[in-house]
Amino acid sequence: MQSLAAEIQSFSRTRLRKQCTRVTSLSGRRIIETWKGSTITVVEDQAPSEKTLGYVPDTSWDLQVGIVKPFLLLSQDAAHDFGTLRKHVSHILNVAFGVENVFPDLFIYKTVSILDHPDTDLLPYIKDCCDFIQQAHKEKGVVLIHCNAGVSRAPAVVIGYLMSCEGQSFDEALSLVKSVRPASAPNPGFLDQLRNYKSPSLNGSKH
Repeated sequence: MQSLAAEIQSFSRTRLRKQCTRVTSLSGRRIIETWKGSTITVVEDQAPSEKTLGYVPDTSWDLQVGIVKPFLLLSQDAAHDFGTLRKHVSHILNVAFGVENVFPDLFIYKTVSILDHPDTDLLPYIKDCCDFIQQAHKEKGVVLIHCNAGVSRAPAVVIGYLMSCEGQSFDEALSLVKSVRPASAPNPGFLDQLRNYKSPSLNGSKH
């Protein structure tokens, strides 16, 4: 996987498609960030905030790829870089909400739209995501999992996978995810759910 790091260094932002993200600051100010390549446009969102969130989504460029397992990678913007994907990835698990799959004819995608909100019930999504990852692994594939910023949803799902399918404790899974991707910071609601998550019986199978 050392060559993967080299691919990330040569990542071309010009190949990214236009993206738009609404962000709620800790003060309750709402802004809309739209970007393509190296151009970022920030405007005030006049829509009233129904509920101020206790965290700020990270929308800065992030090209890091965390190698959780040889068959499981965790990232964000690498999901839009064909050069990296074609050499290292066969399957892509998109757990964002409203983020398109860029190369649907070239990779095996699964989209599980999860809202990054503390009140979102995360656990019902875990089995669906685990089934996809396990099937890809069985087919000798490599899965890249991403969300919008690669900070909350994707890391949370990976933690759920490690607990459910790899038999790890919450602390072990969280530590591993943070070690390979330091930016990982699942929202407080996701962390509480995972901390109290009782993984199903592994039936003696670990990968």
